[in-house]
Amino acid sequence: MILDYEPGDKVTNPKNKDWGIGQVQSIIKDKVTVNFENVGKKVINVKNIELKKIGK
Repeated sequence: MILDYEPGDKVTNPKNKDWGIGQVQSIIKDKVTVNFENVGKKVINVKNIELKKIGK
């Protein structure tokens, strides 16, 4: 699985829009750590939750 995220990228979680915009902090295998504006830092398993990249 190739992930299309890099640290610094802005993303949203379409299933939890109230989390707000998040910034990718780190990527380790299938786990992406994202700091969301409304809920803070979350570790997302991208096999289970799809993140949507903003911009670029």
